[in-house]
Amino acid sequence: MTALSDILSQGAQMSLVLGGAPLLTGFVRKVKARLLRRRGPPLLQPYRDLIRLMRKDVVLADNASWLFRVIPYLIFAGTWVAASLVPTFGNGLLFSWTADLIAIIALLGSARFFQALAGMDVGTAFGGIGSSREGMIASLAEPAMLITVFSVAMIAGSTQLSNVAEFMGSDAVGLRVSLGMAFVALTIVALAENARIPVDNPATHLELTMVHEAMVLEYSGRHLALIDLSSQLKLLLYVSLIACVFLPWGTATADAGAGRLAFGALLYFGKLTVLGFLLAVFETSIAKMRVFRIPEFLGAALMLALLATLLRFVSGSL
Repeated sequence: MTALSDILSQGAQMSLVLGGAPLLTGFVRKVKARLLRRRGPPLLQPYRDLIRLMRKDVVLADNASWLFRVIPYLIFAGTWVAASLVPTFGNGLLFSWTADLIAIIALLGSARFFQALAGMDVGTAFGGIGSSREGMIASLAEPAMLITVFSVAMIAGSTQLSNVAEFMGSDAVGLRVSLGMAFVALTIVALAENARIPVDNPATHLELTMVHEAMVLEYSGRHLALIDLSSQLKLLLYVSLIACVFLPWGTATADAGAGRLAFGALLYFGKLTVLGFLLAVFETSIAKMRVFRIPEFLGAALMLALLATLLRFVSGSL
């Protein structure tokens, strides 16, 4: 009976992230439109777009290899697994022992590698530009993410997300300067990794600035639907990660019953709403930066993560 409830809880977690990712994207778009005094698309528009793309035929370039056709499935699988490992409403789920921050970074890095390969596979100029820019962003974002993880892991004493969330929700954590720096560094990395303003703007196709869209211009039909859904899952993953590490209150424990898990899910949706609203406000109040300014932006995240780690070494209370 316990094994069955564990399987059901883990299945609910995987279904929740898969079904909630387009809703979060639609919510951010709706809030941004309202802040700009526009009516905006319906909340469910991302679901309609995915269904429309799934129904369309796939159009492939003549020189596209087998890798170009397989990569959308690899990106989707890796991103979905990574998003499912981040605790949302409960800490003690069936696969919580695999929810290691290093493993999640490795899964996301593999998905990014495959996407960059797909951008170069058909040999177009846009694909090459997008892949090279993605590589430049990754060379700064991934070290900043790893050092941020190290600083958080040194404070919590573990890289497993369930242990980190339990520690962050306890009274032992207190107020720490290093945690504040790690939070800002993780937020900057999340903006860059999800191609959000000010690093990128997936809503536009400006050839001088686009990064993510340049790599997926040649995709269509169900392949494009899988890549779009992967991007939405990635945004949900980072928002869930920030909520899990820095806002862990209300998450159900391993021995919680169905009622406590439902309450945890309700609180999780509340956190997504607040963080999604803050993301929309931030993107509305700031402009897209030029490409050569991106290293400076991500360099700030790298320095903050390094300072957080050094503070932890110098003083355990900071």
